[in-house]
Amino acid sequence: MTPVADSSETYRGVVYPWQCDHMGHMNVMWYVGKFDEATWVFFDRIGLTREFLAAQARGMAAVDQRITYRRELRAGDVVAVDTTLLEVRDKALRFVHRMKLAGSGEVAALTMLTAVHLDTERRKATTLPVDIRSRAEASVGALDLPWDAAR
Repeated sequence: MTPVADSSETYRGVVYPWQCDHMGHMNVMWYVGKFDEATWVFFDRIGLTREFLAAQARGMAAVDQRITYRRELRAGDVVAVDTTLLEVRDKALRFVHRMKLAGSGEVAALTMLTAVHLDTERRKATTLPVDIRSRAEASVGALDLPWDAAR
């Protein structure tokens, strides 16, 4: 899995004991939670800020998510998530988060998400604003993904 374009760090944190299951590994719900935090940092960087979403009655909704687990995480592990935007569509973004051990860079998990831009009053997908779309398009990259091999 080689990055073809720059990705940016969107989360850094630690695995806490209460995030671990009865086998001593971080439970899957916490992987998703940390990926979610990374998503909102990524959105903020391209202009989908809390302020913008509230003022414009807009939102973002995940409509597809794939996760691959590569390595178990345990209490005390420091993790970092980097994000690569793969595709910008009229009303949607497709991106990948890679969760790594902060020290070694070893990938513990990755997720690919498709998120749709919503008009929260009409409850329908709506076009991304031109400035946000332009900012996003300037950072599109590529990664070799495990799901690509299945095609």
